[in-house]
Amino acid sequence: MTTRPRKPAPNTPAPGKLPLPELAELKQRGEKIAMVTAYDAPSGRLADDAGVDIILVGDSAAMVVLGYDSTVPASMDEMVMLTRAVTRGAHRPLVIADMPFGSFQISDEDALQNAIRFLKEAGADGVKLEGAGPSLSRVRALVGAGIPVLGHIGLTPQTATMLGGFKAQGRSAEKAEQLLADARELEAAGCFSLVLEAVPAPVARRVTETLSIPTIGIGAGSDCDGQVLVWHDLLGLYAGHAPRFVKQYANLAPEITAALERFVADVRSVDFPEEQHTYAMPADELAVFSEGVEHAHRDR
Repeated sequence: MTTRPRKPAPNTPAPGKLPLPELAELKQRGEKIAMVTAYDAPSGRLADDAGVDIILVGDSAAMVVLGYDSTVPASMDEMVMLTRAVTRGAHRPLVIADMPFGSFQISDEDALQNAIRFLKEAGADGVKLEGAGPSLSRVRALVGAGIPVLGHIGLTPQTATMLGGFKAQGRSAEKAEQLLADARELEAAGCFSLVLEAVPAPVARRVTETLSIPTIGIGAGSDCDGQVLVWHDLLGLYAGHAPRFVKQYANLAPEITAALERFVADVRSVDFPEEQHTYAMPADELAVFSEGVEHAHRDR
C-alpha cells in the first residue's frame, strides 16, 4: 500500500482544498481518513497544519464550547458562526457543518434552507445530519440540490434519550441488521461518507466492507475507513469522565490552569509586566508631555 503525503514538503506551495471524491479513492486504496472536530479559526488552522483530512464543526460545541448540558440547545446561528470561524482558519481540509437539532427534522424544505446557510454564510463544504429513516428524504433533498451530506448512525446524540442514553448501538443481531440496512439506505440516498458512533467493531467492519463510501468511526473499531475525535477530548481540555472510545493525546487542561495561575501570581506580585513587555517614549517627548501636565495642574 502506498501512502500519500498528508502535509506539503517544506518550502512548497500549500495544497488546495481536498477534493471530495478523493475520500472514496482513499477507501479504495486502503488509506485511513483523519477527522477531528474544531470550533474556531485557530483550531481550524492547527488541524490544517497537522494534515487532518476533514474538520467537523460538531454540535458537540454546545457542550464543550458553549456550556450547555447537551447538544440539543445549539442553534443554527451559533453553528453558522462557529463554522464561519473554522473556515477562516482551515483551507485544505473539508469543513463539514453539523446540522443542529431542529434544523432538519421538520421538513425537507427546512433542511435545505438551513444547509444552504452553512454553505453560503459559513463557507462549509458540506453538512452532517443524524439518523436514517425519516432523514433519508432530507439526504436526498440536500444531495439533489448539490449539497454534500455526511451521514451519522449508531449512537446519535441528538436522539440519545430515545436510544436509551449514551451507550453502544447495534449490539443485538436484530439491531446490527437494522444498522447495516440504514447504512445501505444512506449510501443509496447520496451520502458521501458515514459516521459510525459507538458501534461494535464487528458490525462496523461489516458495514465498512459493504459500502462503497468511506466510514468514519468513533468508538467503532479500527476497521472503519477513518476515525474522528472531539478536539477537547483528544487534547485533554475537558473536565470529568471521558468516553471509553477516547484516546487522549495530550493533557492540556492542567498545563493551561498552571499557566493562568502563574499569570495571576505575577500580576499580583507586580512581576508582570517587565520592562521588556512595555513601550518606551522618546525622552524629549516625555519632557514636553510632563511639562504640559504640570502646567495644567498649576492652572487648576
